[in-house]
Amino acid sequence: MLKRRIIPCLDIKDGRTVKGVNFVNLVDAGDPVELAKAYVEQGADELVFLDITATIEKRKALAGLVERIAAEINIPFTVGGGINSVDDVAVLIKAGADKITINSSAVKRPELIAEIAAQFGSQCVVVAIDTKHTNDGWKVFVNGGRVPTPFKTVPWARKVEELGAGEILLTSMNTDGTKSGFSLDITAEVSRSVNIPVIASGGAGTVQHFRDVFYNTGCSAALAASIFHFGEIDIRDLKKYLKEENIAVR
Repeated sequence: MLKRRIIPCLDIKDGRTVKGVNFVNLVDAGDPVELAKAYVEQGADELVFLDITATIEKRKALAGLVERIAAEINIPFTVGGGINSVDDVAVLIKAGADKITINSSAVKRPELIAEIAAQFGSQCVVVAIDTKHTNDGWKVFVNGGRVPTPFKTVPWARKVEELGAGEILLTSMNTDGTKSGFSLDITAEVSRSVNIPVIASGGAGTVQHFRDVFYNTGCSAALAASIFHFGEIDIRDLKKYLKEENIAVR
């Protein structure tokens, strides 16, 4: 197993970083460029920027913001929101993004995954899967978690790998923003079912939650937002703790 990665996620709305609970009740969390610089200093391995209303508002992710971020940081970062074509990806890569992430557009037109992978390589394609436990098991949701799909989470994860995704960003809507811990069951199941890296997301509240997700699932990275944005956990302290728990981190 490669060294595990710690990834802060910045949800962007109207040019600001925001954070909610279970995908709603958003509050302001600061300037994305300033936060990004702070995370680089703390030792974050990568960053994810999600323009969370781009799909709903039917507009493109913020290329100008991507340029500003790329000028200030020196670690890989992934950008998502409103990406519907290879041309959209080209704009973001040119602006400085290392990877892109797609969710709703991949569900709507799965061949988009293959098209982006063919043009830019699988390593550039992160497919985000927002999943929620329903009466019918773990299902995939789109449009910022607002719309259920007929897809079950594990078969969809296998499908996106088959189509050329290089990584999966798996967010449990049940635990998102709750600080009650990652959804270990679905994270483990998806990690077992694919051969590409899985980023666990949704529910981080303590350093122990990171230990638990790394010990109990095959995920290769763990992502969090509010605990980093509001200074509840410093990435340096988190990595020190994980090393003490014999978890190899970068």
